[in-house]
Amino acid sequence: MPNLRISEAAALLGVSDDTIRRWIDQGRLTAQRDGPMTVSGGELAELAQELADAPDPGVARAASARNRLKGIVTRVVKDGVMAQVEMQAGPFRIVSLMSRDSAEELELEPGSIAVASIKSTQVVVEIPE
Repeated sequence: MPNLRISEAAALLGVSDDTIRRWIDQGRLTAQRDGPMTVSGGELAELAQELADAPDPGVARAASARNRLKGIVTRVVKDGVMAQVEMQAGPFRIVSLMSRDSAEELELEPGSIAVASIKSTQVVVEIPE
């Protein structure tokens, strides 16, 4: 199992180096200190899954998409029929193409909080309750 430097672990989880160090101090992660401080890749993967399960992106009655990322809309480009909506969800940049009508109905604009539901090659953007 690979060990990762603190900066690598932080980049993978979309947090600061200080957050990783704080989690080590709190016992949430175990540090290996032979040489530069590292954390176990396996332990980091478990924490990443725990963190991914923790936040509730919103309430939906039912959905088939399993990958839902809450984020902030950073850009909306509209033309005659289509709209391109860009979001930032932690370290992830998400781009969705949708009808202009959909973007307008959802009132998407930079600064809006939205949820991207990702299934295969399709990204569906929702507004959380």
